[in-house]
Amino acid sequence: MSELRHEFEVAIDDFLEDCKSQGIAPEKPASGKLMLRVPPETHGAALVAAQAAGKSLNQWASELMQSAANAAA
Repeated sequence: MSELRHEFEVAIDDFLEDCKSQGIAPEKPASGKLMLRVPPETHGAALVAAQAAGKSLNQWASELMQSAANAAA
């Protein structure tokens, strides 16, 4: 095992121990990329709703998901 990899693993182990001692659950950061499979009718309706709101489908869906996530928190 290379020294760099060993040091990386030691750093990760230290991080996980710190999280454990502080009662914090480590989280893997999200990439920001999300692929969904929906029925074609849902996709079409979402496109129409986004266009009606003057937004791209990505922007419209992102805002909708953010709102839902905030409400669930």
